[in-house]
Amino acid sequence: MDDGEGGTAIRERILAAVDRLFYAQGIKSVGVDAIAAELGISKKTLYRHFPSKDDLVISYLQRRFRPLPVASTKPPAEQILDHLEWIARSLTSAKDYRGCAFLNVLAELGSEDSEAREMAVAYKESRRLRYRDLLSQLDVDDPDTLATQLALLVDGAYAAVLIHRDPAKMRPAIAAARTLLKAAGVAISTGEAKSGL
Repeated sequence: MDDGEGGTAIRERILAAVDRLFYAQGIKSVGVDAIAAELGISKKTLYRHFPSKDDLVISYLQRRFRPLPVASTKPPAEQILDHLEWIARSLTSAKDYRGCAFLNVLAELGSEDSEAREMAVAYKESRRLRYRDLLSQLDVDDPDTLATQLALLVDGAYAAVLIHRDPAKMRPAIAAARTLLKAAGVAISTGEAKSGL
């Protein structure tokens, strides 16, 4: 199996296994021996595709780092609420939920300086900056602070869902986001949002 599979196919198999193992068990507790054993390949084959465990961690995060779409005709506040609704739906459908993968990596790495930590921070910051960009289109006094508050709501909701094992814990975060937007003078519709940001 090591040499018979095409490079792209084996690389994809490795990434799928790494995603499953790192998310379920954590990046520090899963070694290259466990990854190779899970796949039934040699460490040599694994290292041929990923020269180090750090490369595996970076590839794991890159695979999960999905850019946010930027083009929408919806009002900015509705786009933000749509994104929160999308998160709520994704949490409802998640199996074996262990929290936000990027927050998990940050918790494991602590203050350790690494490319993986930088990538996890960049992911979280990209969400906050998207909120800020949308809020900047509205007449709010401090879009940066409001964006930070919304990002904190999301991260708090991830934690609440994990603690209570209940995806419905995202609902209070959405209600709080509506309250924050209204308090900032943003007119928002009362209907439920239906698509992702």
